[in-house]
Amino acid sequence: MKAVIHETFGDPAEVVKTAEIDTPKPGKGQVLIRTILSTIHNHDLWTVQGNYGVKPDLPATGGTEAVGVIEALGDGVPEDLKGKRVTSAGAMGTWAEYFTAPAAGIIPLPDAISDEAGAQLVAMPFSAIALLEFLHVEPGDWIVQTAANGAVGKILAKLAEARGVKVLSLVRRAAAKAELTDLGIDNVLSTEDDGWIEAAKAILGPDGARAAVDSVGGEMGANLVELLGQEGLLVTFGTATGAPLELETGPIIFKHITLKGFWGKKVIEEMPADDRTRLMTELVTLAVQGKLPLTVDQTFTLDQGQEAAAAARTPGRKGKVMFRA
Repeated sequence: MKAVIHETFGDPAEVVKTAEIDTPKPGKGQVLIRTILSTIHNHDLWTVQGNYGVKPDLPATGGTEAVGVIEALGDGVPEDLKGKRVTSAGAMGTWAEYFTAPAAGIIPLPDAISDEAGAQLVAMPFSAIALLEFLHVEPGDWIVQTAANGAVGKILAKLAEARGVKVLSLVRRAAAKAELTDLGIDNVLSTEDDGWIEAAKAILGPDGARAAVDSVGGEMGANLVELLGQEGLLVTFGTATGAPLELETGPIIFKHITLKGFWGKKVIEEMPADDRTRLMTELVTLAVQGKLPLTVDQTFTLDQGQEAAAAARTPGRKGKVMFRA
């Protein structure tokens, strides 16, 4: 079969390539899925770079999430799953014509969910809803988030709205601000604008935000602490700039600020099964209702691995970049 692989770690736009490899066979408790669409996530690119929390053996096939049709079953898998259109996240090697995944982790998709939405239904949306739970916010509380025009940021804003939690979304470009407002997301500020911190304080009110999520790094950490209220929580989710998080000691002490890291993979793995089912049901329901912003910017063939990787790292995208098998 055809797959997008990498034989070394490095810049995905340079090291990935298309290759013919053996089609995998499903083992016990697994299914073989024929790929329709496979998403390129940031964590997939970090994995190719060798900078993620999981480092695959080389050569490795990229990708961790896809929508497809079950073609074959391993031992112990119910026969009625064959032919089902499903989404899968977490299984390695989805940038290929076929991949295997644990049967226990796949999600059959209703017809109302498109292939484009199904191919990105789990990883980012589930990270977003798990993050929302991680923040322990209540209806009426404020959250401040950076990189709000990213997949998790858009979804978090919509999930919070559905739960009555208020969100102040920060972006780094005026064009990104317009993109969010076009999606019906309120309270969006660009950090390029003069006086944005004062504008943020005016929106949040005297009590400040209950929680803040940072995906930028650098001096943004100190800015977010300034916007947090007493006993506020600062969660670091990523670092778009690659810069170390900068913080000032005084505000952390006097506001009793808590700083936590959030790695979706770890949080989700440790989550009780009942909670995973509850949250996934909420996501599927919202997706069927068209209330999750699951958009696609571009699709590429499996022969265009380097072009796709480069596109996935381009600022200003309107949605995910995907491979169509």
